[in-house]
Amino acid sequence: METLIQQIINGLVLGSMYALVALGYTMVYGIIGLINFAHGEVLMVGALTSWSIIGMMQEAMPGTPGWLILLISLVIACIVAAALNFTIEKVAYRPLRNSPRLAPLITAIGMSLLLQTLAMIIWKPNYKPYPNLLPSVPYDIGGAVITFTQIMILGMTAMSLAVLMWLVHYTRLGRAMRATAENPRVAALMGVKPNVVISATFVIGAVLAAIAGVMWAANYGTVQHTMGFLPGLKAFTAAVFGGIGNLAGAVVGGVLLGLIESLGAGYIGVLTGGVLGSHYSDIFAFIVLIIVLTLRPSGLLGERVADRA
Repeated sequence: METLIQQIINGLVLGSMYALVALGYTMVYGIIGLINFAHGEVLMVGALTSWSIIGMMQEAMPGTPGWLILLISLVIACIVAAALNFTIEKVAYRPLRNSPRLAPLITAIGMSLLLQTLAMIIWKPNYKPYPNLLPSVPYDIGGAVITFTQIMILGMTAMSLAVLMWLVHYTRLGRAMRATAENPRVAALMGVKPNVVISATFVIGAVLAAIAGVMWAANYGTVQHTMGFLPGLKAFTAAVFGGIGNLAGAVVGGVLLGLIESLGAGYIGVLTGGVLGSHYSDIFAFIVLIIVLTLRPSGLLGERVADRA
């Protein structure tokens, strides 16, 4: 039972980070039908920016509380990621919007490799320790443990998702996003500016990815220029699993994928004496992707057009 509770906690923490990144995929796909494979690299840039800001603040203001340093670095990381994604959309994707669907897809893959290379040049290729700025004393829950950082991850994820749902369903921008997702040309005739809406969608997705990147770095304690590739791929799997183009589906897919991965790796580790669990954790995401695409290509929640913002 203790193992089950621990793996559920680990799965919820992991799944909540997948969900934030998956929302960026599903929002962009819901509006322009593009899979932005550079989205994982936006997560990486957010995490590395946060790492740099933390280092500068610790050196310049050594007495500043850790939580304040982390908060400031998170805000700056979100701004940098938003500016980056805005630029990517305007420079790389907008000129190809009316091109065959393969052209933007190849461009997205190329942009992913370009960002990885630029990050390697700027931040160097070595792994860098991410400082622990929050209390490290674990809390006991039924024999399992959860850290303050993991509690913060769950809380920030819940808050971010609540704000996003409110934004999409109850604001003027959200209505414009849903209208653009339904039919961009008709929305334009009604006074909506599709280019502005699409840029705003990329910015919102980048902010969520940056939050996920900082939380990922804080949870695992390391950053590196390739750190966004696998989480980005798994978040795409989560978006497909839940129903790409559907906001609720991205959240459900992310949380379920995190639970499946954590429970699978945990129990394989128990059965093999801790030898194989961590080595086989990555296969579960792609097993799920194969099964979903085979049995239910539209995902668990399908694709409700009205929610495709």
